[in-house]
Amino acid sequence: MSLREEARAWLAENLTGDFAHARGLGGPGREHEGHEVRLAWERHLGKAGWTCLGWPVEYGGRDASLADQVAFHEEYALADAPARVGHIGEGLIGPTILEFGTEAQKARFLPPIQRGDELWCQGYSEPEAGSDLANVQTKAHLSGDEWIITGQKVWTSLAHVSDWCFALCRTEAGSQRHRGLSYLLVPMDQPGVEVRPIVQMTGTSEFNEVFFDGARTAAGNVLGAPGDGWRVAMATLGYERGVSTLGQQIGFRRELARVIEVARRTGAADDPVLRDRLVRSWLELEIMRLNALRADPGPVASIAKLYWSEWHRRLGELAQAVQQKSGLVARDGELNDLQRLYLFSRADTIYAGSSEIQRNIIAERTLGLPR
Repeated sequence: MSLREEARAWLAENLTGDFAHARGLGGPGREHEGHEVRLAWERHLGKAGWTCLGWPVEYGGRDASLADQVAFHEEYALADAPARVGHIGEGLIGPTILEFGTEAQKARFLPPIQRGDELWCQGYSEPEAGSDLANVQTKAHLSGDEWIITGQKVWTSLAHVSDWCFALCRTEAGSQRHRGLSYLLVPMDQPGVEVRPIVQMTGTSEFNEVFFDGARTAAGNVLGAPGDGWRVAMATLGYERGVSTLGQQIGFRRELARVIEVARRTGAADDPVLRDRLVRSWLELEIMRLNALRADPGPVASIAKLYWSEWHRRLGELAQAVQQKSGLVARDGELNDLQRLYLFSRADTIYAGSSEIQRNIIAERTLGLPR
């Protein structure tokens, strides 16, 4: 039996009973939906060996090929399974630990990610260091056998439900820009860590501010060498912008299917201009899938990030267009799925590296153009 056939059979058998009502939950602007049942589902997936498929077998994965990973993600989308809650752990920090971590770090952090027992958030952006990440001001210093951390992070996705944060901190006094940064692994449930949700246009709060006021983490919880955090952070961004988007495309396919369904119901699909936009959106999603299959972490991954974020923003605009006039009204003050998609997708070209920054990276590092 192929992995695709195995996944299809397992999903059909397991998205039943307590998990039947989890179908379709979550996604952009809907991250608040069914968190507890989605967390239980994440652990169910982990126990059955359906998380971290591309990881080595010795760390809980299946060492699955890219083709098999794609097959699983496609079957997952077709089954209308809930949006994953462990994406940041599995897709970002997990691969980074595999690349830079010590054996002790791998043994400590990878199994709980694979099992769905520990959730992660990303501590990069700050009030004065968004797209200009090298301007990080959050500071950390060693005191005995612990790092002590002081500063603020912002736009921290899912910090309010996370157990750990991987935070880029300035650990060398007087250092500037890319130098003197370290990549620390910080527990969230401790004195000195305050999380304040940021209410978005969708009315939900996926993003958060995180304040570190004397927060602590063990001296050994630095990934890579102290002072080498920039290199480690760039590797994580490569994973975020590259192959890890295969999982993200689960939601994209589901959203596009919903847009097409509404277009047929409202008659918008009969409009030749809108029909052309729908077809173009489908074609571009197929191109996105193929590009993700060949993109390696590094500058080329910026092409993937630029592509998917711009595509998703256009999908949000198309979602509004196919609803016609009804899309302009929030009935009883509640947004529908496509209205949330439109509002949330406005942020796609900003977070995880703005489109402007991605174009600079592509120009300078991939095409070799002058700064």
